[in-house]
Amino acid sequence: MLFELLRIATDNLTRHKLRTALTMLGMIFGVAAVLAMLSIGAGAEEETLTLIEQLGLRNIVVRAKEFDETELKAVRQDSPGLSRNDVQALKKALPEGSLVVGKRMLQTYQVASAFGRSDSRVFGVGALYPRVASLDLVEGSFFLPADELNAHQYCLLGTAASRKLFGLASPLGQSLKINHNWFTVIGLLADQVIQEGEFEGVKIENPNNDIYIPLSTLLTKFEVDPVEDELDEIVIQLPPGADIARQASLASSLVASMHREIDDFALVVPQQLLQQSRQAQRIFNIVMGAIASISLLVGGIGIMNIMLASVLERTSEIGLRRALGARRRDISRQFLLEALAISVSGALMGIALGFAISHLVASYSGWPTIIRPLSVLLGVGVSMSIGLLFGIYPARQAAHVSPIEALRYE
Repeated sequence: MLFELLRIATDNLTRHKLRTALTMLGMIFGVAAVLAMLSIGAGAEEETLTLIEQLGLRNIVVRAKEFDETELKAVRQDSPGLSRNDVQALKKALPEGSLVVGKRMLQTYQVASAFGRSDSRVFGVGALYPRVASLDLVEGSFFLPADELNAHQYCLLGTAASRKLFGLASPLGQSLKINHNWFTVIGLLADQVIQEGEFEGVKIENPNNDIYIPLSTLLTKFEVDPVEDELDEIVIQLPPGADIARQASLASSLVASMHREIDDFALVVPQQLLQQSRQAQRIFNIVMGAIASISLLVGGIGIMNIMLASVLERTSEIGLRRALGARRRDISRQFLLEALAISVSGALMGIALGFAISHLVASYSGWPTIIRPLSVLLGVGVSMSIGLLFGIYPARQAAHVSPIEALRYE
C-alpha cells in the first residue's frame, strides 16, 4: 500500500512540474538559509575557539596602552607605567601556582647571522614565558631563571626566523647579532600553527618568525626610552580551578593602585572574550533562525495552498476511489504523503543549495564555514515537520469529501 501511495503521489506531482517546482521554492530557500546560517555560525565558533586557545583560557593579559608623545609625558608624571614592579606585586597577590611573566618588544634595526638576515620581531620575556604561551621546543632548552637574573645573551628562535638566519642547518650554538649585541642560540621552538588576526580588539600574530631573549638582557643591554613603559604586557596564567573573573578583578585593582588610578593599561581576559563571543553568536543564530523560519513558513503555506487546490481538482478521483472501497484514512494518507514528498524534495534541493552558499561564502569572504551532519538532519527534520503540519488540513479536507457528491462533481 505504501509503495502504491508513493507511486500515485509521484505521478500527481510530476503531472504539474512547474506548479510543484514553484511550491518547493519556499522549502528550498528556507532549508538552504538554515544550513548556510548554521555552517557560518559553526565556522565562526570554531575560529573563536582557536583564537581563544592561542591566548590561553586560563590566562589574563595586562597590556600597556599606547599614547602619543605629549600624552605619554603627562601620564608619566603620575604613573610609572607597566613595569617589573607590577610583576612582583602580582606574584605576591595572586593564588599560589600562578605564573606571572613580563614581556617587551625590542625596536630592531638589525637581526643578522653569518648566513643571512631576518625581519624577525625580537621580544624580551621572563624565563617562564614559554609555559604561559604554550611554546614547545624542537631542540635545545628554554632560558633558566639564572639566565634572566644575570642578563645572559641567549636567545630562542621560531622556525621561520631560524630558516632565514641559518637555512636548514641546526641553529643551536650559533651566533646572531641583534642591533649591536651578539647572542647565542640555545633553543629552536616548534612550528606554531596559528591563525593571525584580531579578536575582540586583541591582535594575534604568528610567533614562528619571532626571537626571544631574556627580559633583563633587553632592559640592560639595549637602549630603552625611560619615558616608555618598561613592559608592553604582563601575562598571567592562573592555576586550574581558580576563579578567573575574581582574579582578573584583583589584578586590575592592584595594577590600578600601583599606577595611582591612571588609566594607562588594559586587561584582556580570554575566557570573558569567549563568553562575549558566544553571546553574540547566540544572538546571530536567533536572528538568522527567525529569518530562515519565515522562509520555511512561507514554504509551508505554499504547500497547503497547492494541496487544497489539488483536492478541488481531484474531487472526482477521490469519489471514485471511495466508491471502490478506499477508506478515509487511505485518502488522507495519500494527500499527506504528497505534501511530505514536496517538503522532502525541497529539503534535499535546499541542502544542495546550502552547501553551495557555504562554499561561496568561504571562498569569496574568507569566513570559515563548517557543515555538520546535525545541521543537515535539522534541515530535513524541520522541512518534514513543515510538510506534515501544513499537509494535515488539506488531507482532512480530502478525506471528508462525500463520495456521492464527489462522483457528481464536475
